[in-house]
Amino acid sequence: MKAVTWHGKRDVRVDEVADPAIKEPNDAIVRVTSTAICGSDLHLYELFGPFIEEGDILGHEPMGVVEEVGPEVTHIRPGDRVVIPFNISCGHCHTCDQRLYAQCETTQVREQGKGAALFGYTKLYGQVPGGQAEYLRVPQAQFGPIKVPEGPPDERFLFLSDVLPTAWQAVAFADVPEGGSVAVLGLGPIGQMSARIARHLGHRVIGVDGVRDRLEMARRHGVETVDASEVDNVQAQILDLTGGRGADSVIDAVGMEAHGSPVAKAAQTVTTFLPGKLAAPLMSTAGVDRLSALYTAFDAVRRGGTVSISGVYAGMSDPMPMLKLFDKGVTLRMGQAHVKRWIDDLMPLVADDADPLGVMDLTTHTLPLEEAPRAYEMFQKKRDGAIKILLSPGRGPSS
Repeated sequence: MKAVTWHGKRDVRVDEVADPAIKEPNDAIVRVTSTAICGSDLHLYELFGPFIEEGDILGHEPMGVVEEVGPEVTHIRPGDRVVIPFNISCGHCHTCDQRLYAQCETTQVREQGKGAALFGYTKLYGQVPGGQAEYLRVPQAQFGPIKVPEGPPDERFLFLSDVLPTAWQAVAFADVPEGGSVAVLGLGPIGQMSARIARHLGHRVIGVDGVRDRLEMARRHGVETVDASEVDNVQAQILDLTGGRGADSVIDAVGMEAHGSPVAKAAQTVTTFLPGKLAAPLMSTAGVDRLSALYTAFDAVRRGGTVSISGVYAGMSDPMPMLKLFDKGVTLRMGQAHVKRWIDDLMPLVADDADPLGVMDLTTHTLPLEEAPRAYEMFQKKRDGAIKILLSPGRGPSS
């Protein structure tokens, strides 16, 4: 089969690799019909080389048709249309019983000190082959796959794999009071959907970005916007829009590659060019994140408010303004999305033909799988209005 594989910094290729096969009785094989490039994939493209090996298959936002299931998989069968959550969880361990699926004790990558395994995401998270491929082996398929209706296009359901649950959790963790305000920093796919979900739930939403196409998309969905390329001080602008108090809640949907952190950017760049044996321990212990978005969140949230972090951070020794956080009484919530925890909330919305969350207005490009290298470069450089890129494997059913 064809699959998108990692070969080095800014070097992804489409290779011929072996088709996956059932290995465990709770496995499934899915023929991928659509798969997406996530902002987190760009971290692999740019930063996380020390934790990934040449030839590893990328991608963690797939959906498709079930081809084969192991004997312990009973809730899906061949021919079913399914979405695959990006985190791999068993559904029955202690943490899964608490609906903390991203911390599943069955799939935790203990040798790396990390939570549940993820598809297509480095040795840190289990080195499980990803979903930017024609076929995908799905471990823990007795629980993970989400069955979706036939008929509507893939775009109606694909984002249940990651974007929508991550955005829903970001809003839930933000704990916005009734009639309150939330500032969303970063209007990439997660920020776009966080803003729309918050609007759907009745909150005032202020979206912040410096990219024109992202701002325009947010405005189409009724979001107030702040153009970070046009104002000198984003947090001052948010304070002004909220009567000097600050937003009740702030969602950081940017993460560790924020603009405006030149020293940390230099540290990231140097680290990525070190040999893997030197870079891996450095990235595991040093403060290498670009924290300007996070600092903006701390400044822009009101006293006693909540900051919800959905953007990815990786540094172990990043400086935190603890005096400010303590003095303001700020609550922090963060973490990988517990995908299946939020599906019952989201499924009625994506199945609704009225499309209340505007899921059909998120994808900006759909390309064949073979064009993945161009798609990654376009997304990374924010060219041609790229906000969300889908890849279509296009292989027919196996005989």
